[in-house]
Amino acid sequence: MLFLKFMLLAICFGFLACAAGMVLYDIYLAYELERILRRGERPADAAQPGGTPPPAMRLPRARRVIRWNAVAKLVAIAAISGLAGRSIIVVPDGQAGVWISQISGVRPGTIYAGTHLIVPLIDRVQFYDVRDRVFSTAALEVRNQNLEVLSVQAREGLAVGLEVAVRYRTDARRLDYIQSNVPQPLDTEIVAPTIVAAFHELAPNYVVRDLFSTKREEFRGRAAQLITTRLAGDGIVVKEVLLKKVELPEEYAKGLEDLLLKEQEDDRTSVDAQIEHKRVEIAEYQAEAAKIRDIKHAEADAQTQVIMAKAQSDAMQYTLPLKQKQIEQSRLEAEARKEATIQNADAQAQAKVIDSKAEQQREALLADSEANRIRVTAQAEQVRESLQASSEANRIRLTSQAESEQMQLQAAALKANPLLVQLTVAQRLSDRVQIMMVPNDGKFFFTNDVLRSAMAADATAGSGDPPANVTAKR
Repeated sequence: MLFLKFMLLAICFGFLACAAGMVLYDIYLAYELERILRRGERPADAAQPGGTPPPAMRLPRARRVIRWNAVAKLVAIAAISGLAGRSIIVVPDGQAGVWISQISGVRPGTIYAGTHLIVPLIDRVQFYDVRDRVFSTAALEVRNQNLEVLSVQAREGLAVGLEVAVRYRTDARRLDYIQSNVPQPLDTEIVAPTIVAAFHELAPNYVVRDLFSTKREEFRGRAAQLITTRLAGDGIVVKEVLLKKVELPEEYAKGLEDLLLKEQEDDRTSVDAQIEHKRVEIAEYQAEAAKIRDIKHAEADAQTQVIMAKAQSDAMQYTLPLKQKQIEQSRLEAEARKEATIQNADAQAQAKVIDSKAEQQREALLADSEANRIRVTAQAEQVRESLQASSEANRIRLTSQAESEQMQLQAAALKANPLLVQLTVAQRLSDRVQIMMVPNDGKFFFTNDVLRSAMAADATAGSGDPPANVTAKR
């Protein structure tokens, strides 16, 4: 249809051009014919006596007739083509139209994108852009920008600049109402005044700080609701209202910046205090963990010693009762070491807790922290030394008690078995003694070296025969 419209318009202009050319051509021919006829009416060269020219001969003029009938036909064809082309209306994409009649006025309904037929010279179509458009304002006057500066007054009477963006579109279903009742153009006559008036109306209900921070979204929401309601009555659909920037007065902004810096400093101090408190708790947890770890190590060592003592006891329970007493002595020593280790761990844990508390006091009190730390450290060192001394005394006491019990057990064992002395001496001399002779009563014994020397002396004094092999007899 669009091609047909342009073709009919081209035919219209073509026929009009032909008609105008035909008229001009006929006029030109008539002018040339008249000029030729005038040239033929000049007097002859021969003059009459006396010098008077002969009267000129006048011939009837033959006029060129203009072809008005053909011109009228061409004009009629051009008019019909032009009217046919004008009857075709093409509504482009993104736009809509309203049908306006010269007789009945605005007709109800909307003409959407596409091709439509109208009555030429009676009906016409008014186009409207139904795509989304954006109305924007600036908070401050900026060079090279043709945006409207929106400045409102807050409750304190201070001027606040607002940078606003409103996205809207024309309601295509109400174009007939807009054409009949709403001033044109919509952007400058309806949209801009309504948006500016809404913000001017709502701004005095808020203080400057609320507009900038806490109630900014509430202010934007109320403005969006008010703008949407007012523009909806004029056939304009508001899709989104954005409050992009709030420009505070210079003096107020400077004071607010100082206040925010003080609040940030206060928050930083609170955070530092919390961090220090966390550090103290971490130090206490680490000291407690070290204490528990030392206790576990001590218990593990004690259990290891007990297991080793039990193994030795099981290995030697069938040889000598003395080994069992040694194992008991080792167990007692292990318990003594365990107690000493536990006491040392307690002392170290207490010293670490005291050191951590001293560190906390040093960081919190600044000037008095060094003296308190020295005092607490000295107390911790004194407590630790006292605990170490007590643990060493306990260890010596337990060791001496174990040795005393061992000697008593050895005395009892020797009293019950007198041969244990000889067995002990034999075990200690076993790497140097080859033959041993022990009398039946068990009172004396001689080594083979003594017997060998005695027998060598008898052999030298007597017959000189070599000594015979001597066997140990009891």
